[in-house]
Amino acid sequence: MNLFVKSIAVLSAVFLLSACDTNPNANGNANGDGGMAGMNGDNGNYLDKEHTVGDRVLFDLDSSQLTAEAQQTLNAQAAWLKQHSNLSITIEGHCDERGTREYNIALGERRATAAKKYLVGLGIPSSRISTISYGKERPAVVGSDESAWSQNRRAVSVATNQ
Repeated sequence: MNLFVKSIAVLSAVFLLSACDTNPNANGNANGDGGMAGMNGDNGNYLDKEHTVGDRVLFDLDSSQLTAEAQQTLNAQAAWLKQHSNLSITIEGHCDERGTREYNIALGERRATAAKKYLVGLGIPSSRISTISYGKERPAVVGSDESAWSQNRRAVSVATNQ
């Protein structure tokens, strides 16, 4: 191959790679908004929830018990939800990569349910909260160490239209 053809090949590869780079955040969301911006055309509410009150709570290994820190986050989410009564949320339960798929789906469901029950106890109507478990299928952080695992043991609240 001559130098001109090699240069064109390299430039083409660089162009293609740069066109594919969306710079996703830790949640895999290219917008950097945790998936909440753009609903109802009202970006402010969703960004406020993510950046001010937090959209996730973390869990200890093999546990669906809410920590004191998780309860603080859910207290803030409840206050936010009371201010935005036109919105509902889906709480996604997640696990780290350890354990079987079936076990992690069940644990993720227990985590999402624990967060839902806490919010309902704070006065958020159950009808505004749905749950889903992704088990270990959607890690927030890729890795096989405690640093990654601790971020993947979570329940994430995602705002939806009612």
